[in-house]
Amino acid sequence: MNDELVERIESNPKYKELVSKRNGLGIKLGIFVLVMFYAFILVIAFDKELLAAKIGDNMTTIAFPIALAILVLSFLTTLVYVKKANSEFEDLTNDIKKDVKDLL
Repeated sequence: MNDELVERIESNPKYKELVSKRNGLGIKLGIFVLVMFYAFILVIAFDKELLAAKIGDNMTTIAFPIALAILVLSFLTTLVYVKKANSEFEDLTNDIKKDVKDLL
């Protein structure tokens, strides 16, 4: 890649905004997912009886709906990132491309 192009992209305020927003969102969502998974593991480790509690008269324990909720929340977290990437991040990327078009 052309050094002048790289320098121009890196000095573009929209690029700095893109990197800042993308990293911020990634870190926030990543921490959310990690806390969710580790909290579940810690409950398994230190309070097995809580997750072993039966729901109603059937044999299902409370651990099953909690684990299912964790999977759904993980999926939704990915969906949030993809939606943001395909809208705001993509718009910023296109603006950056327009700004450096003469060097391409």
